[in-house]
Amino acid sequence: MKTTRELLLEIYQRLFDFFGPQHWWPGESPFEVAVGAILTQNTSWTNVAKAIANLKAAGSLDAFKLHEMDLEQLELLIRPAGYFRVKAKRLKNFIRWLCERYDGDLVNLEPVSTNRLREELLAISGIGPETADSILLYALNRPVFVVDTYTARVMVRHGLIGPELDYQQLQGLFMSNLEPDAAFFNEFHALLVMTGKDYCKPRPKCAPCPLDTLGHRTEIELNEA
Repeated sequence: MKTTRELLLEIYQRLFDFFGPQHWWPGESPFEVAVGAILTQNTSWTNVAKAIANLKAAGSLDAFKLHEMDLEQLELLIRPAGYFRVKAKRLKNFIRWLCERYDGDLVNLEPVSTNRLREELLAISGIGPETADSILLYALNRPVFVVDTYTARVMVRHGLIGPELDYQQLQGLFMSNLEPDAAFFNEFHALLVMTGKDYCKPRPKCAPCPLDTLGHRTEIELNEA
């Protein structure tokens, strides 16, 4: 019987061979990536890209400019991302933290430990575990595995973790079985998202999925587990 580590590595290899490299996260700078991680909550990346394009066109994709910007103006610029009033406040909270504690520059976060940074990010109103970890991994290149609904669905259906799980347990599945490698975590998470979007949907399309022959639980087994 294969170990959990072996199964995770097999899943990764199958997905990589099938989908190829994903080149995540789109962004011209770490700061843009961090902004995108906040704006992408509950919306598609297409909508986020429009909001970021608006910020760029306004010459406002800068920590201090966003810090000084009126909330109403920010709401207007990020409107395409949806939930723009809520997201404007969350983005403002993040920017305030960055400007007041780290002089508005992500470079100043480099000496700070990953654990401390994660605690500080989670203390910002509106920043949850997935967003905090996305900033850590994709903007700051820290070896933290990001998990989401897609990740959970794939792992549960293939029996690597039970359906009664929380974010920390799901993240621990990866962090405790794989070497801490930011580039690898980046690629693995992106591949799992592709799998969840294209095949491992709420109503799965198992036959064409690259993980189909790996074996998986039936819906009955999931309900009984």
